[in-house]
Amino acid sequence: MRSARTPGFNPVARVLADADGPLTAREIHNRLRRHGVDAYDSSYRVATVLGRVAERGGPVEVLEGSPYRYRLAERHPDRRH
Repeated sequence: MRSARTPGFNPVARVLADADGPLTAREIHNRLRRHGVDAYDSSYRVATVLGRVAERGGPVEVLEGSPYRYRLAERHPDRRH
């Protein structure tokens, strides 16, 4: 099995862990920028990374819709309740 870890994913995981519910890539990107994280140059890049992590069986759930929304999977150890 390939690793679900993506370089730079930890800041995104923290944003998702702190969220009250699923977020869009744009919302995640905006929160990253507010926290001084500039590793992602666009919401499209955030969505691409989240999609790849989810495809590899990583700790991300992709909720279909327009736009897609993302949240940490229930089984993720960093998930705060």
